[in-house]
Amino acid sequence: MTKAPDKVQRLKKKVYESELLRLQGELVEMQEWVRSSGTRLVVVFEGRDAAGKGGAIQRIGEYLNPRICRIVALPAPTERQRTQWYFQRYVEHLPAAGEIVLLDRSWYNRGGVERVMGFATPVEYERFLRQCPVFEEMLIEDGILLRKYWFSVSDHEQEKRFRDRMNNPMKRWKLSPMDMQSITRWEDYSRAKDEMFAHTDTATSPWMVVESEDKRRARINMIAHLLSSVPWKPVEKAELELPARPPSKGYERPPREQFREVPDHASTLE
Repeated sequence: MTKAPDKVQRLKKKVYESELLRLQGELVEMQEWVRSSGTRLVVVFEGRDAAGKGGAIQRIGEYLNPRICRIVALPAPTERQRTQWYFQRYVEHLPAAGEIVLLDRSWYNRGGVERVMGFATPVEYERFLRQCPVFEEMLIEDGILLRKYWFSVSDHEQEKRFRDRMNNPMKRWKLSPMDMQSITRWEDYSRAKDEMFAHTDTATSPWMVVESEDKRRARINMIAHLLSSVPWKPVEKAELELPARPPSKGYERPPREQFREVPDHASTLE
C-alpha cells in the first residue's frame, strides 16, 4: 500500500448543496439546448472502483428528463456479443439527435478490468488500443460531443469506502467479488490505466482526471467542467399558461369502495 495522501479538506455541506443546485439548474438549461439544437452528447465515466462515478452520474441526471438523458450501465457481454466487433454493443446505445448518454463504464472495460483479469487476450487488448482512438475520432467527426472523465482515488480512501459498503446494508449491493480484486491488484490496475492513457488520451479525445478523495468536490468540479466544455447557451422558453378548467358535464366519481387502495401505512407513523 502506498503512503497515505495528505487529507483533503471536505467541502462544507452547505456550500456543496448550494453550488450543486445551481449547477443542476444549468444542466437543465443545457439539456434544453441539447434537445432544441439536435446535439448528441456522450459522457464517459471511468475510474477506480468506489471512486464516486455513480454518485456523480446520479447528481447529473437527478433533474433531467430521462427521455433526453439516458444512463447506460451494461452488464457483462453475452456469448453472442463476445463474437461481435468489440465496440458493436456500445454503438447501439449512442445518442440520437437531442439526446445525452451517460456511460457508467464504457468500452474502456477492455483497457481496465478485462486487461487485468485476463478476460481479453493480448491480441484483443492490443487491437483495442489501436482501434479505440480511431473509433472515438469517428464519433467526433460525425458530430458527437464526447467527454471522458477518469475518477481518481487513493488506495487508502478506496479501502475505507469498501469497508463502509461492507458495513452498510444499503450499500452492500455495490460490492462484488470483482471489486475485492481491485484491492489485491491495485498496482496492476495502475499500470493498465497508465498504458491506456498513453494510447487514448489524445488531443482530439482527451481524458479529464477528477480527483475524488472528497466526493463533494469531485462532483462539483466534474459537473462544472462538463458545463464549461459544452458550447451550450440558454434557450428562450415559451410562455406557459394554464387553461381554464371547463364546466362539469355531470361526471361523478364511482364510490371509492369499488377500488383497491394501498394500505395507509403513513397513518401508522403518527
